[in-house]
Amino acid sequence: MELPNSRRQRVDAVPFVVVALLAGTATFSLGPGYLLTLGVALTPALAACVAATALTTAVAYHRFVWTARPDLRGELPVELRLRRLLYGGLALVGLVPLFALPLVL
Repeated sequence: MELPNSRRQRVDAVPFVVVALLAGTATFSLGPGYLLTLGVALTPALAACVAATALTTAVAYHRFVWTARPDLRGELPVELRLRRLLYGGLALVGLVPLFALPLVL
């Protein structure tokens, strides 16, 4: 399955589909229970999960399809890969206290 990017080139859609489905799965499996624990009603909790899934899907589409440049494929420099890995680790460490928030409240 291929989708056109902003330059009307065909781009592989598999990375976009994987990220969008994983984000939707994670959002709907963790989100409602987490928000219900924080005291949010079920309908607004599900609406927030739908909004988070839509936002994540839009960002994934922009990143993996719309701005993709298949003609520039190549190996990324080590510094860039290390920086991305460190930022991802910092983001994960920053999310851990948010997951523990219902236990404190």
